[in-house]
Amino acid sequence: MASLKEKIGYGFGDMSSSMFWKIFSAYLPIFYATVFHLSLEVTGVLMLVTRIWDAVSDPMMGIISDRTNTRWGKYRPYLLWMSIPFAIAGVLLFTKPEFGETGNTVWAFITYILMMTVYTGINVPYGSMLGVMTEDSDEKTVFSSFRMFFAYAGSFIVLAMWEPLCNFFANMLGTLKAGETLTRDPQAWQYAMMVIGVTCFALFLLTFLMTREHVKTVEKTTSVKDDLGSLFHNGPWWILLGGVLFFNFFNAIRYAAIPFFFTTLIAADAHLSIFSVEFLFYAGIFLAVGEVANMAGVAMATPITFKLGKKSTFLYSLVGLIALCIAFYFVPTTGTGAYWTLLVLQILISILTGVISPLVWSMYADISDYAELKFKTASTGLIFSSSSMAQKFGGAFGGAAVMWLLAAFGFNTEEGAVQTEEAIHGIQLLMSWIPAGIAVLSAIFIIIYPLTTKRMKEIGEQLKEFRK
Repeated sequence: MASLKEKIGYGFGDMSSSMFWKIFSAYLPIFYATVFHLSLEVTGVLMLVTRIWDAVSDPMMGIISDRTNTRWGKYRPYLLWMSIPFAIAGVLLFTKPEFGETGNTVWAFITYILMMTVYTGINVPYGSMLGVMTEDSDEKTVFSSFRMFFAYAGSFIVLAMWEPLCNFFANMLGTLKAGETLTRDPQAWQYAMMVIGVTCFALFLLTFLMTREHVKTVEKTTSVKDDLGSLFHNGPWWILLGGVLFFNFFNAIRYAAIPFFFTTLIAADAHLSIFSVEFLFYAGIFLAVGEVANMAGVAMATPITFKLGKKSTFLYSLVGLIALCIAFYFVPTTGTGAYWTLLVLQILISILTGVISPLVWSMYADISDYAELKFKTASTGLIFSSSSMAQKFGGAFGGAAVMWLLAAFGFNTEEGAVQTEEAIHGIQLLMSWIPAGIAVLSAIFIIIYPLTTKRMKEIGEQLKEFRK
């Protein structure tokens, strides 16, 4: 039985990763469009091209980490080795040089690819640790729940503070314009990312210090070719990969669209009130409240899963997401009542995504056990790297799709531009019908996922004998 200290320490790791990831998901598209001044089409290509490299780097990192042997374990040392490059790459990503249009475009491609490579270098080993911290399938769900709870806590903090932090530095630099809800000063964005980068470095360091690898898997005696062959013949892996890819695509579409939704459809002076206390209703608050709801969903995930099983919990949550996203389309975007309705829908959607999130990692750990039993070799890093790849592919396709669809709808990125009815309607679709359709595709894969609770109990018993 793992200690509470280890579970908390493991959670700090995804708190760090998620702080970066949520900034990338929610604010990098609008940063490129309105601060860096890349075209929407080029931004879409950038996000998609980077995923081609991820298709190579993620499995490569999984293979490398599976074959790493140190006194600290297989996967844990990468938390120490990659934490500083992780922070530096994040700052470079939000740095705008003065290289001219072509030079700046090249810079954007290089820094984005660098950031995703470093993210792979620390996140794949971090995720793989779940497979070697405990043998118990239910405890993996507990570890995963701690991971996601802290992930959403970090996301809440960074999303709530990001816009005020950028505006704080802009005000300090004297570049914040009157009536501006989010500064367009690139230096202010860079300074804000420095604060986040230092924080994320410290969190990964704590994860390294507070965790241990307890499970000794079968030693690697197979070739890379054999490992890849067993992965490609792993049916449950393919099915879950599809389900998770579309689930991440769903999340990415909504996160990338929200800042555009608020800057275009929600008034800059929109307010909500609770017991006579008024607060500004802006994208960061909308996203941050969603993260709190995500945390509530994570807390609910373990008891619900113990009762219904991982597969059923995943599927029922997707059905709920489909219905709620469709409802989002019919809510107006003006008036206090409408604002509260939008916020309630965001809370409900976020609760359900919070329920799903820890299941993903726990189900990949189950697939790792299935693979070890079936193919007589442990490829935990390789399998978990596929989850990272699915996350990044989903994020990339989501971000790219938003950019391309906005361009197709005629969205104008110029400061102070008045948007057409077609552009406004397109943004509404990006928040409702489009993610609902993507959730349907995810549900199709989960329906046919074969590793039920009963099957995993059988695999667990067989593995205990095999590992003796």
